[in-house]
Amino acid sequence: MKKKILVVSQYFYPEQFRINDICKEWVERGYEVTVLTGIPNYPQGKYYKNYGLFKNRKEFLGNIEIIRIPLVPRKKSSIFLALNYLSFMLSGYLWAAFTKRDFDEVFIYEVSPMTQAIPGIKYAKRKKIKSMIYVLDLWPENFIELSGIKNKQIASIITKMVKWIYSNVDRILISSPGFKERIKQLGDYAQKVTYWPQYAEDFYKPSKKDSSIIDLDINKINITFAGNIGYAQGLELLPLVAVELAKNKESKIHFNIIGNGRYKEDFIKEVLEKDLDSFFSFYSPVKAEEIPKIFKNTDVALVSLSKSPIFSLTIPAKVQSILATGTPLLVSADGIMEQIIIESKAGMWSKAGDVEGLVKNIQRLEKLNNSEFIKMKENALEYSQKEFSKETLLNIIDDFWEEK
Repeated sequence: MKKKILVVSQYFYPEQFRINDICKEWVERGYEVTVLTGIPNYPQGKYYKNYGLFKNRKEFLGNIEIIRIPLVPRKKSSIFLALNYLSFMLSGYLWAAFTKRDFDEVFIYEVSPMTQAIPGIKYAKRKKIKSMIYVLDLWPENFIELSGIKNKQIASIITKMVKWIYSNVDRILISSPGFKERIKQLGDYAQKVTYWPQYAEDFYKPSKKDSSIIDLDINKINITFAGNIGYAQGLELLPLVAVELAKNKESKIHFNIIGNGRYKEDFIKEVLEKDLDSFFSFYSPVKAEEIPKIFKNTDVALVSLSKSPIFSLTIPAKVQSILATGTPLLVSADGIMEQIIIESKAGMWSKAGDVEGLVKNIQRLEKLNNSEFIKMKENALEYSQKEFSKETLLNIIDDFWEEK
């Protein structure tokens, strides 16, 4: 008889995170899956329609049982974001302390905040079962980097919490190999740590159809960015890059920017002020299932991150999705992403924030012939299947759960 799995994740369907697909796959493998999550409010910061403190607190997604515990919506301020984190932790802790439900394993899906791990650990300790945490955001580094908090006392408290979490779970999965050394610096956790990269959902594959939502000009060299348009993505270098490209009156480069985020308004304003609108098209977010159709007429997909020690250790989730569609990568990021480009031979790389380096790579793109683009596409697919196979990765988790 397959095990009953309790998944603890502050975010779950209809919020779009890869844990949705992981849970569906576990159900197909015969596990009974229950998700302890919050009332959906990411990224808008307010409760989704038809959800609230007294609406749809329990529901099913196929055979996945969903239990939604109260939390404060994140809204648009740091105060409400902190309340959002704390309210999920406290609600979850109370649920874990008093529920009569029985499960065999606990799986904690850790994108920020790491505080969401505490309810999962509480339940596992109370029921004397094993717990596993999947670390996608490295704390305390990620918290300090994105919050901008410099207070040493707060940083110390967060660090102690992270150490406690690592000490009280049985296994630590990491989404990037670079995380391991940072985690080892916090304590003797090396034996618990396993590199388990993200995989792409099944709909991420080369598409035979063009997107009906976005019409790309096939006479251009299309560079497409899809995702959160925030400051962490380092997209402020693109207007500077376009200024350099504009010096060549015959340039066929076009940037397609798809998504929303805190930087988007300033991004558009800067493009217009510099009279660069012929180089850019901006689009609202699209469903993930549309991305492969958009990439069909995309020459390269842009992956960009700001300059930061923590970001240099990170493999953005979009990387696996892009490679699975057979789309070459144009990377502006430090660290691990350079290694991926070298190993895969599926694109070009320059350092984070390096305008000159990115310009040179784009100019190289303009000189590539069709067969060279095709080879990069083939390399992308081959690397995806070799390094990020869904079946292989899920088999690893099966093996972990069979351990005594």
